[in-house]
Formats: sequence, structure tokens, C-alpha cells
Amino acid sequence: MLHYRFKNLKMKKISILIPCYNEEASLPLLYNELVKLMDSHTNYAWEVLTVNDGSKDRTLEVIKDLRKKDNRICYVDLSRNFGKEKAMLAGFDYVTGDCMVIMDADLQHPPYVVNEMITKWEEGYDDVYAKRKSRGKEPWLRKQFSLFFYKILQKTTKIEILPNVGDFRLLDRKCIESLKQLRETERYTKGMYCWIGYRKTAVEFEQQDRQAGQSSWNFLSLLSLAIEGIVSFTTFPLKIATIVGIFTSLCAFIYMIYVIIKAILFGDPVSGFPTLLSVILFLGGIQLLALGIIGEYIGRIFHETKGRPVYIVRESVSYTHLRAHETSQ
Repeated sequence: MLHYRFKNLKMKKISILIPCYNEEASLPLLYNELVKLMDSHTNYAWEVLTVNDGSKDRTLEVIKDLRKKDNRICYVDLSRNFGKEKAMLAGFDYVTGDCMVIMDADLQHPPYVVNEMITKWEEGYDDVYAKRKSRGKEPWLRKQFSLFFYKILQKTTKIEILPNVGDFRLLDRKCIESLKQLRETERYTKGMYCWIGYRKTAVEFEQQDRQAGQSSWNFLSLLSLAIEGIVSFTTFPLKIATIVGIFTSLCAFIYMIYVIIKAILFGDPVSGFPTLLSVILFLGGIQLLALGIIGEYIGRIFHETKGRPVYIVRESVSYTHLRAHETSQ
């Protein structure tokens, strides 16, 4: 028995991180798939860490029920809804594995892909990210908006932002420790994965359709995340505001010289109300755009200088190393 326990202590541990918001219908389905995955790799110890991000349904109760029958299921219950990005940081802080797999609770990330991720990890890769072959039954407009966003981000940042790549990935412990050091409250984790570096490789997969429940992401929340990604990883919008301001001022100066010369040489009156109104509205719009861009950056400075914790935990249950049937031996 002592030899058996010592052998288990030497096992590598794989953690699975699952951020959850109103996923009571999806979690039992996901658990059934995860059991197949974990039971097919008995040479690893497993931990499934669910982060309940202020769910309004029975998500926490479902997690606790799963915990009662399988103590590999752990959870962190946040005091309110902080958002997926911050919920993932809570997961980074609490996972105990030698590596961590991040996946959604809705089964759009098929658990069988983790098999290939583990193989790549054992080959020495630190960040094994899942790249979508297709985006499932995603609305056409949302898909085009997403691709356009990645094109902008790639052209404006100094680090490579991977297109068609989300949070579904395996991260080695060294990556986890590096991500834990990035404590900003305004977070865009997809960019952070690229920022920290390390040895990366891809596995391709077909994104599945949501099996149960409804997505909490709508167009406005995705737009907000896109703005977060751009503002968090590049100051290019500020440069655009500067360039547009210089160009507009130059055009206005040239037009002013033209009007003065025309009035002196030909005695023409200054252009009437419609022209004046158009110029005022155009310049006012440019000024408001520049102020809006500056405001986005100042707002983030405001939030960061408060020094508040990124999240607050109401309750947590951590990994129990020896499973019930092992303890009884």
C-alpha cells in the first residue's frame, strides 16, 4: 500500500480549468465526457477546477453534486459575476497541476482534443493551443467581425496575436506562473498567452455546437472584448487620433487660405451656412473621436490605480490527492 501511494505522489497532475456562468444544463454532459478522458489516462492524476462566476442558476449546486461523487471535481465560487477573463485568473491562482487545460463548459471544446494536447506537452511544448478549423454554427456577421478584429490586432501590435485561436489550450506550469504575475484588472487573456512567449504549437479541431443552455455572449459583449484587446495591447488608436488631427488641421488651414485668397482676388463672399455647418460638424466629430479614444486609455488607468483585487472568492474546495477508493485501501 505504501508503494502504491508513493507511486501516485510521483504522478504528473493535469488540471482542467472550466469557467462557468449559468451552465447547470451543460455541466453534467461535460462531466460524462471528462470522465472518459480522465479514465483513459490513469498514468496521470487529474483535477477539474470549475470557477463559478456568479451564476444565477443552479450551476454551483450542480458542481457540488458532482464533487460528492468524484473528488477530482473542485470549485472556486466567486462572490459575484466578474467576467470570464477574471474568472480564468482565479483558476490560474487555484489550479495545482503540472499543466492546465482551459476549456468551456458548453462542449464547444471537445474533450478528446486534450489527448493530442497531452502528447504535444510530453514532447516538450509549453503552450499547446487549439486552432479552429471552422467556427461551428456561428452567425455570418459575428464571424466576419471576429476575423476583421484579428486582422486589426495583428497589424497594430508588436506581438503575434493568433487568429481563430481562443482559450482552449494546454499550458505548462511555467506558463501558469507567468500568467499569475499579470494582475491587471482590464484583461485580454488571449493576448497575454502570446505576450508571455514560451514554446508553442497548435492542434486543430472542429468547434462543436453548444449542447445545452444559451451563450451569455452577445454582440455588445464581444465588441467590448474587442475594444479591450485593442486598447490593452497597442497604443495605435492614439496614433490614429494624432494623424487624423494633423491631417484635418492641415486641410482646414489650406481651405482657410483658399477662402481668403478667393475673397481678396474675386471679392466672393465667404461660403454660406451649409458649408460652415458641415465643417463645424466634421471637426467636432473628429475631436469627439479623439477624446473617446483617449478616454478609453484614461479609464483603464483609472481602474488600475485603484489597486482593487481582480476578483473575490466566496467559497472554494481544492483538490484531494487520494481519491476515496484509494484512501480505503
